[in-house]
Amino acid sequence: MHKYFVYILKCSDKSYYTGITNDLERRINEHKDGLDKQSYTYRRRPISLKFYEEFNDVLQAIYFEKQIKGWTRSKKMALIMGDCDMLQMLAECRNATHYKYNPGE
Repeated sequence: MHKYFVYILKCSDKSYYTGITNDLERRINEHKDGLDKQSYTYRRRPISLKFYEEFNDVLQAIYFEKQIKGWTRSKKMALIMGDCDMLQMLAECRNATHYKYNPGE
């Protein structure tokens, strides 16, 4: 059975990078070694691994990676810290047109 990992790195400029791999140790070392001069992390080294989650299904891993890439910095930080309450609060819709803000409808 194959394993897939979605991971978040913190870069030297304090930005976050989210990726997916089937070999976490190898991929982190590639980021650290700067093998690809065109990669996001190359000029932002050193990097540190802040979060990872393991998946058995590559489609679930891809979905989760894309989901995280669309998140705000605050939401990524809540995930890294394991703060489920904050993560849920940040995930709530705050649009003025949301049903909970228009109880008469």
